[in-house]
Amino acid sequence: MGSEALEFFSCDNNNGFCYETKKNIITEETDNLSIIHDGSWFEEEIDVDLKWSFALNSVLHKGTSEYQDIALLDTKHFGKILVIDGKMQSAEVDEFIYHECLIHPALLCHPNPKNVFIMGGGEGSAAREALRHKSMEKVVMCDIDKEVVDFCKKHLTANHEAFLHKKLNLVINDAKAELEQRQEKFDIIVGDLADPVEGGPCYQLYTKSFYKNILKPKLNDTGIFVTQAGPAGVFTHKEVFSSIYNTTKQVFKYVLAYTAHVPSFADTWGWVMASDQPFCLDAAKLDKKIAERIEGELLYLNGASFFSSTILNKTVAKTLKNESHVYTEDDARFIHGHGLGFRN
Repeated sequence: MGSEALEFFSCDNNNGFCYETKKNIITEETDNLSIIHDGSWFEEEIDVDLKWSFALNSVLHKGTSEYQDIALLDTKHFGKILVIDGKMQSAEVDEFIYHECLIHPALLCHPNPKNVFIMGGGEGSAAREALRHKSMEKVVMCDIDKEVVDFCKKHLTANHEAFLHKKLNLVINDAKAELEQRQEKFDIIVGDLADPVEGGPCYQLYTKSFYKNILKPKLNDTGIFVTQAGPAGVFTHKEVFSSIYNTTKQVFKYVLAYTAHVPSFADTWGWVMASDQPFCLDAAKLDKKIAERIEGELLYLNGASFFSSTILNKTVAKTLKNESHVYTEDDARFIHGHGLGFRN
């Protein structure tokens, strides 16, 4: 098992330290998973000297698909969490922060969004939020990994209605290939992709050539592209966030970076929104649009909080201003960890 592997380990309640204990390990293992059933924990290796651990109620699913290692875990603190290639993608109790920030700013900045193409988003949460917009006529969710989608459909009860919605068009395919072959254009294209890890299936969907030659031509004239852009904290924003921002700037006229703290990620997270039309950031106007356009009440986002999310701290803002790296197929940045392709 490599250092990037998912680990489940036992806790000694007498001294408060959690540690791996070989005698409790069940022999059932994959290359990237080991399970200990006596007081089990999930441990994510954020960096070579930094780990983030969660006490577990149960392991709902673990396995290796054609493209990536997958685990769906029921944690004591954050509810059900989806883990891909050793990296937590979302947690049940606070995924609304991530998905409201990913979906609603772009749709609210668009004059009248009617169709959305979601790259990735296999758990269904991004589609769920997009379908709350009254103007929406079609949401295409394109995920490469059928196994991820199937298990999320089964276990993530919050998204059952979204998966059954008549306006949802669920496609199992590589998002790049799917966009290339479609004749239609979209009001919004969303990158709800896994973080770029070496050997993972997603990093080519963060490149300048993809944005310029495939993605942008599939946007309408007033279209908006938005993508998750990885960790954006004071100590982590140089991993991929600043590079994704700078790469997007090479292709679109108006590019906006914004961030929010996501507790289960143990970090500030970043998104990048881009268009050839300017964005309206007026808080009062955004609040009016939220009231008029969206079914139900948002839990995290309002006009003021979105505007404030675009004001970056001095360290991050300086890095984004001075960033020169551009994602290409031959020169990509990765967060810590390895995907299935690298390990193979």
